[in-house]
Amino acid sequence: MIIPLEVVGLLLVLVVAALVGVVVRRRWLSRKVGTFDCSLRTSSSSQGKGWHLGVARYEADRIEWYRVFSVSMRPGQVLRRGDLMVVQPPRNPSGPEAFSVMSGFVIVRCRRGGGFVELAMSQQSYTGFASWLEAAPPGQNVSVA
Repeated sequence: MIIPLEVVGLLLVLVVAALVGVVVRRRWLSRKVGTFDCSLRTSSSSQGKGWHLGVARYEADRIEWYRVFSVSMRPGQVLRRGDLMVVQPPRNPSGPEAFSVMSGFVIVRCRRGGGFVELAMSQQSYTGFASWLEAAPPGQNVSVA
């Protein structure tokens, strides 16, 4: 009976350590200037599915996107400014999407390379995103719908 209790105790310690790691990582990512809550979807085959909650951070020529529920210190996606083009103006979530993204967020569809990516963010974050895209250095083709 002692061995199973030790195993349960060890598993409990590991779960608590993982949760603390996720919280500490989130705080570390959010402490830098230029971070915002942003859900991301790379496949729009079914409405409402495929959204991943995350935190995005502006860098000089790219946005680094991190999943919220992860312990990895590497970004899950890197969105380069020169590869992004907004193809649809921001829209409000509809149908099942309203339950998949955070309340009050707008959804922006962008072309990235040969595919598409959808970003869900607050209206204020979208204003900053559009400004960041428009502030591209001369010579970069940038389009904001």
